[in-house]
Amino acid sequence: MSSITHKNVSVEKITTSKIDQVDFSNLVFGKQFTDHMFECDYIDGSWQNPTIKPFGNITLSPAAKVFHYGQAVFEGMKAYKDDDNKVWLFRPLENFKRINKSSVRLAIPEFPEDFFLEGLETILNLDKDWIKKGEGNSLYIRPFVIATESGVAAAPALEYKFMILLSPVQAYYKGEVKVVIAQSFSRAADGGVGAVKAAGNYAAQFYPTNLAKEQGFEQVIWTDANEHKYLEEAGTMNVFFRINDTLITAPNNDRILDGITRKSVISLAELKGISVEVRRITVTELIEASKNGSLKEIFGSGTAAVISPVSAFSYDQKVYNLPKVDDSNRFSTLFKTKLMDIQYNRSEDPFHWRHEVK
Repeated sequence: MSSITHKNVSVEKITTSKIDQVDFSNLVFGKQFTDHMFECDYIDGSWQNPTIKPFGNITLSPAAKVFHYGQAVFEGMKAYKDDDNKVWLFRPLENFKRINKSSVRLAIPEFPEDFFLEGLETILNLDKDWIKKGEGNSLYIRPFVIATESGVAAAPALEYKFMILLSPVQAYYKGEVKVVIAQSFSRAADGGVGAVKAAGNYAAQFYPTNLAKEQGFEQVIWTDANEHKYLEEAGTMNVFFRINDTLITAPNNDRILDGITRKSVISLAELKGISVEVRRITVTELIEASKNGSLKEIFGSGTAAVISPVSAFSYDQKVYNLPKVDDSNRFSTLFKTKLMDIQYNRSEDPFHWRHEVK
């Protein structure tokens, strides 16, 4: 192994890559990881020793506070490779801002921007051969922070570890999904941590999602915790409803994640002259729109799936099928195409969302 020191980040390179052991035509999402990982520790009141090293296990005390009090936040990003082998990120500063917002909410120290950007670009340059060209291929980027201080006193930790892992992926969801509207379970509550990417948010939704899968559905559309009256998110994604030619999505609040893909869809819709309403929408309104034929589409938006169309939803044990809309007239198809054309450097980027990794 060889060591190199950049401005802030030390690099310890692998001697032999494991890339030849990976079948890139048959990837399981988030199971394979690249040769290197980024690691930085918060000790004695500051973030120290940002390092890129060979991917491998870490050692933690069983008393590390992450195991006992759940101080853990994460982000999801992707890197893309265009036809000229250039590597691109999509709105990376938004992810950086959001992981720090999540950290603040869980009493975790904010991470320095220079460490983040240098660490991210350096590791992507080291492992750029893992990013494959072609539609649907990308490198999933998982920054995360965990509390590492040993001790079981119920108080914020004094020590943390920030890491970045890279995983080659293909499309997350293929085709359309069927969803159940939640009537008793909640993803988040007022005053809680629903608006940030706290690890526990995702653990808490596994059980109701498993129940939905037992009924033949892939995901849950979450409703508000107070009345289960208002539609909020779809599985691990923000959700959009197309009624006639108007796009409707719930407003951000302390229950709903400020999705980067979500706000990108809103900007693209406004650019295309599509009417967008950011407002609360009730289950009753959705069912009535389905019955009278004005409900044209439902789709989720998120980093992993980009855009995920919904083919049917269930409420009170009754299934409501979405109409068959030709691809050329689908908002979901339009937005997925526009987003991916920007991400893969196939089109103009009017919003300057694309960031080249150099």
